[in-house]
Amino acid sequence: MQRIFTYHITNTEHGMRTGDFLSQHGYSRHIRTYLKQHPGSVILNGEPALFYFPLQAGDELKICLKDEMPSEKIVPVPLPIHIIYEDEDLLIIDKQADTPIHPSIGNYENTLANGIAWYYESQGIPFVFRCINRLDRDTTGLLILSKNMLSGAILSQQMKNREIHRTYLALVEGCLPPSGTIDTSIGRVGDSVIERCVDPEHGEPAITHYQRLAYYPGSSFQGSSSDPAVLSHGISLAELHLETGRTHQIRVHMTSIGHPLCGDTLYNPDTVHMNRQALHSHALEFVHPITGEPLQFRAPLPADMMAALPLLQFR
Repeated sequence: MQRIFTYHITNTEHGMRTGDFLSQHGYSRHIRTYLKQHPGSVILNGEPALFYFPLQAGDELKICLKDEMPSEKIVPVPLPIHIIYEDEDLLIIDKQADTPIHPSIGNYENTLANGIAWYYESQGIPFVFRCINRLDRDTTGLLILSKNMLSGAILSQQMKNREIHRTYLALVEGCLPPSGTIDTSIGRVGDSVIERCVDPEHGEPAITHYQRLAYYPGSSFQGSSSDPAVLSHGISLAELHLETGRTHQIRVHMTSIGHPLCGDTLYNPDTVHMNRQALHSHALEFVHPITGEPLQFRAPLPADMMAALPLLQFR
């Protein structure tokens, strides 16, 4: 996949060296190294340029970024993917449940990356898989993929700076308080690769804000009549916002305050109603990495979460 960026040098940029200009426009050290290793990738007024060349007002600077080979070890497989937005720099996906993000042990040809690789191979386009935000295998909803090195670098920096605002929806057990903030560090459980826990002493800082959107007593949702525990506790629909992005942050934090996610058998073994953790990446808000345009995306609750609350009228 190839992307050419064109810049017209302004009076305020007059006298700036080419390398400094690129650094200020989001070109990471990795990208600058790539440009140095690929002659002809930096063109100033129609001629190849080096990083020490000074710029003058009115100059035209073109940068060519090209992925010549697709990601290694990602086999193209014709899997269903739900694309809700695509341009030259971004791909926004509404991920389905039971879909790992990328290949790993035991999951070589059933991942989102496999489906994306097929999507672009069928167009004759080499594609490097660059996923900006991550979701667990069974968490549904919105993901950002970058389509070139520059958008990937800028979006990754936005994520690091907490400039990509993420809104999650979850079904949690019990009547969640109207709103609150959980500010508790999270760490590994022993030597486990997967499981996490609240760990104020050794964990990494983690902050989750929550708001209860609705509460459904046990008698109001499907399948509850035979379960006394659920009859007494019910289910809450929660909106969640993250200030940090720790592994299993929402799942661990909600469990820590006594309102674990429905269906989350890792942290809530006695759960009911769902065959997976009831967590959905509902909304994303961020600035386009190249154009600077504010972007907003939303994905409605998936069918299985809606089915767990038949009286739900949420949009």
